[in-house]
Amino acid sequence: MRWETKKFEELSTTELYAILHLRSEIFVVEQNCPYQDLDYSDQKALHLMGYDEEGRLAAYTRLFDKGIKFKEASIGRVVTAAFARGKGAGRSLMEESIHQVYKHFGTQPIRIGAQQYLEKFYGSLGFTTVSDMYLEDNIPHVEMLK
Repeated sequence: MRWETKKFEELSTTELYAILHLRSEIFVVEQNCPYQDLDYSDQKALHLMGYDEEGRLAAYTRLFDKGIKFKEASIGRVVTAAFARGKGAGRSLMEESIHQVYKHFGTQPIRIGAQQYLEKFYGSLGFTTVSDMYLEDNIPHVEMLK
């Protein structure tokens, strides 16, 4: 996987289109969850993009410094393309996301709003559940902290 991290204003229109396409493909279509993905937070985020050997966007997250989404730094819109699943891309994505948060914002706590079915996966990366289950866009979530 080839990783690139960019501020919103550094994204090309082609990169932004690929990001929005992947997020819509997974979060809206695959998960059958119509919601407003474009929330004006993209402009405040660092965008981590993972490309496969063919140059396709395979994995993506948004990274935030503390005080933007949560009191702590945060990782959001964690998404892996269907073609990249089952090959460790999700774990690599989260490991690189944590690394980039520390690199750009300093070593500090990281909070995520995790889909509850992925709680064990995030736990294996050092995150601990710190909230009760809540519904976000009708999908069970929990807050987790590393």
